[in-house]
Amino acid sequence: MKCRLESIFSRLYSAFGPQKWWPAESKFEVIVGAILTQNTNWGNVEKAVAALKNKKCLNPGKILALSPVRLGALIKSAGYYNIKASRLKNFLRFFRDRYSSDIKRMHARSLHVLRKELLQVNGIGEETADSILLYALDKPVFVIDAYTKRIFSRHGIVGKDCTYGQAQDIFMRGLKKSVRMFNEYHALLVKLGKDYCHKQNPKCALCPLNGR
Repeated sequence: MKCRLESIFSRLYSAFGPQKWWPAESKFEVIVGAILTQNTNWGNVEKAVAALKNKKCLNPGKILALSPVRLGALIKSAGYYNIKASRLKNFLRFFRDRYSSDIKRMHARSLHVLRKELLQVNGIGEETADSILLYALDKPVFVIDAYTKRIFSRHGIVGKDCTYGQAQDIFMRGLKKSVRMFNEYHALLVKLGKDYCHKQNPKCALCPLNGR
């Protein structure tokens, strides 16, 4: 399995090159983006983040100070904005109360402890928690998303009905635990899923993994 996973990575990297993820100007922006990207595309998240920046509100204290209505209006482009405003504030209260809104203090904690804490925050699921851990806190954890499951189920590596943990375990056991590798691998899978491995009418004939 290790050789197969590494081979897939090599082929995708050769086809697409480095993806330079996560697209953000700060670690805090990564966290906000990870929460807002639930059930929407990245273009919508970029608009929401830009709105926060334009109002000079992209920091923990200022977002917490916004009313739910005002915050919802600023992030409206991300969809489900009332729910996401609540989830964002839930995280920021945890971030303030547990880590004094300090990324460095949070980074100093272990992966195991941080993941457990994040999953206790209302509205933070496994994919969001792991995105925060990998992309904002540089912790070696593999992010599983819909693209990952779709691609690897079509290649017979995971079952269509496998759980998040079952899929993640394949990568965590099969690859060297590397922040750089996990970061790039997940980004490449997103690229493949967006451009080729569509849910409907996938472009299998053009896929970089076709016939291999």
